[in-house]
Amino acid sequence: MQEGYVTSTKSNGLNTIEFYHPAQNSLPGYLLKALKDQIESAGSDPESKIILLKSAGDRTFCAGASFNELIAIDDMQKGKQFFMGFAQVINAIRKCNKIVIGRIHGKAVGGGVGLASACDYCVATSKASARLSELAVGIGPFVIGPAVERKIGIAAFSQMALYASTWQTASWCREKGLYYDVFDRIEDMDSFLHDFIHELLSRNPDALLQLKSVFWKGTENWDSLLESRAETSGRLILSEFSKNAIKSFLNDK
Repeated sequence: MQEGYVTSTKSNGLNTIEFYHPAQNSLPGYLLKALKDQIESAGSDPESKIILLKSAGDRTFCAGASFNELIAIDDMQKGKQFFMGFAQVINAIRKCNKIVIGRIHGKAVGGGVGLASACDYCVATSKASARLSELAVGIGPFVIGPAVERKIGIAAFSQMALYASTWQTASWCREKGLYYDVFDRIEDMDSFLHDFIHELLSRNPDALLQLKSVFWKGTENWDSLLESRAETSGRLILSEFSKNAIKSFLNDK
């Protein structure tokens, strides 16, 4: 049974895309596809001027990949197909001709860090610590790596990738450039976003589009790059190490 949802709501030029899954807003394949589709649709919609990406609830922003799907992968093609879901969402944000703003209200894990990194601009709450946990389950943050490295730099990305069991605080993420600002209360973050988005909506759309192209200069090869990274992850997820690590995680839940 498929659970969760992705919705898109338009109001006065703002297109708010919200996703939800009961397992800490993790992203199984069908939600990744729905998220990609909604981003692409908003990008081509002339009535949408700014996109706000958020998740539901008041705890975890996104727990990343669905472990139930990961444990079920039994051949490399299925593995690649799953990880291509994250690649396609990142590339949808990259290619979208609208500024995408991320609202990170809680913890971000793995692919959740990738989503935040792919946004053109992010704000967060003090509860929005982040962790790249992929190495702990025998793979690595290969697909999301280019987005994370682009945002925080190779040194900070290396730290996150190698310290796979360590949470980095929201303040650390702000210092490294993942978040523009961090707020103690969700209400304060949302108040800031309301004013900031209202300001952006008053700006020249063509100027914003040109800025978007400047922000993403040098990423034109990401279609092929992220596909090759998905192949790497698809191969590694079949290893005995990965299978045992994921089983251990699921048994501990």
